[in-house]
Amino acid sequence: MEFHYPNGKKYNPSQQQIAKKGHSKPIRYGNRGMTLEEDLNLTNQYYLEIGHAVIHKKPTPIQIVQVDYPARSAAVIKEAYFKQPSTTDYNGVYKGRYIDFEAKETKNLHSFPLQNFHEHQIRHMIQVEQQKGISFVIIRFTTTDEVFLLPSQHLFRFWERMKNGGRKSIKKEEIENYGKTIPIKYQPRIDYLEVVDILYHSYF
Repeated sequence: MEFHYPNGKKYNPSQQQIAKKGHSKPIRYGNRGMTLEEDLNLTNQYYLEIGHAVIHKKPTPIQIVQVDYPARSAAVIKEAYFKQPSTTDYNGVYKGRYIDFEAKETKNLHSFPLQNFHEHQIRHMIQVEQQKGISFVIIRFTTTDEVFLLPSQHLFRFWERMKNGGRKSIKKEEIENYGKTIPIKYQPRIDYLEVVDILYHSYF
């Protein structure tokens, strides 16, 4: 089955996504740690199991363009396209508050490129804030394995700065100043709600 990105380019799985012959688990090259998405999914599962919060990753929209029917009782998808997501990565409920956030990774050491965001994502987070929801970004610097939570109100300022001809990235020191480090633990792996309690204590 073929998958394509919104621009029509064919999707090719990375080496991390290709399973080794005779093994059910994928091979990992270079960084053998889990991706930010994997860590967050495990964290959210832990939150759910202990009754702490209900937060899930939003499914990636897919448009099916070709289906084969080899039998009446079977259908095989032959070609599909990833639709451009309309909002952010995760949403849910925590302590009666709506939570909505985006998760990003970068190999850069000293800054985070704003090109990793889309205009519609910024617009969505602004709408969440207008409805008194909690919106933020979780950023991982993969080289140093540091994870930060940056409230969206600060992301909006950096976005506007870029649109007005300023920097096209957020300096790491700005993320450190306006956000907060998320502790890496055994369980939950990335305890971002601990940081939410600190930064958004007045919401609860």
